[in-house]
Amino acid sequence: MKTRSYFTSMTVALASAVLAVSFLSACQRSQQPPAPAATQSAVASTEKVFVVFEGPWAFVDDPKDSNSVLALAPKTKLHRDLYVAASNDSTLAAGTYDLSVPAHGPAFSGALDPSFAQAKIDAKSLQHALDDKSGRYVIRLPKPEAYVAAKRFRSRVGPSYPPDASTEQNYASFVSFRYNVSSLNGFSLAGTPDTGNFNPLLFQLETPTIRFAIEPAQSDDPKDMCHTHSREGFRDTTKFLGLKLYVDFPDYTDACHKTDPQNSRSKAEADQGTPLDRLAMVGADPVAHYLTAAMYFFHASGTDCEAPPLFLTVTP
Repeated sequence: MKTRSYFTSMTVALASAVLAVSFLSACQRSQQPPAPAATQSAVASTEKVFVVFEGPWAFVDDPKDSNSVLALAPKTKLHRDLYVAASNDSTLAAGTYDLSVPAHGPAFSGALDPSFAQAKIDAKSLQHALDDKSGRYVIRLPKPEAYVAAKRFRSRVGPSYPPDASTEQNYASFVSFRYNVSSLNGFSLAGTPDTGNFNPLLFQLETPTIRFAIEPAQSDDPKDMCHTHSREGFRDTTKFLGLKLYVDFPDYTDACHKTDPQNSRSKAEADQGTPLDRLAMVGADPVAHYLTAAMYFFHASGTDCEAPPLFLTVTP
């Protein structure tokens, strides 16, 4: 009887101990903070999208909206109409347009990279350019998280002609605005052309790039080593903005300076015909024929605007 009582007491004691441990463990679990969600679900994924500007552009903070920046360019006979392209595209008439960007990271702050050509413009001249409906493009878009050089070309820029050799460097000739977004959906363009109407464009982005491109109306002579088109484009841009600035390129000869449209009103400024005129003039040369045809029909250019676009700071 004593043995049975002993074992009964031991059984009760062990059961009590197990119950106590279980209770203590449950209390500890109830006091612990909930386990964090998986890292992948806690942090939204983002993707970089680049809005690239090609051609004779200038950029300035929007004087009416501190969160926006303006891209400006003249519309001239030297260039084709502005077109914008993602996976879909559209040609834009002269006018003002707004690019909508889905939720993105903080706007750029700080000093620009020295490879971006910079200039000062007074408020009156800027407003005159914005109001100039004789031929100009204005694109308003949110300030990006970064300005990135999409292409560089060695040149010189300065207020006297020819620009001093000390200004020579690899300036950005195409500029990308970079945004970190959580979705490729939500990029769209609306606008008010100076004449006619524009139906809002919803971009399709299979690849994370949107291009605003102003291309030469015709190809330069491949033997022209003076970059005549680039100098003409820079001249038209600075005239449009009311700036006294010039561009030059290394190893220019005196002959290039003598015929430079920035430095004279020579025949170099004359219109050389339309792209189709150029197509007719290439004659029997099959290589030239196919190259020029591709340039006209597929927005491909035999020469780019190598002059740097300008980042403007407004002065009183």
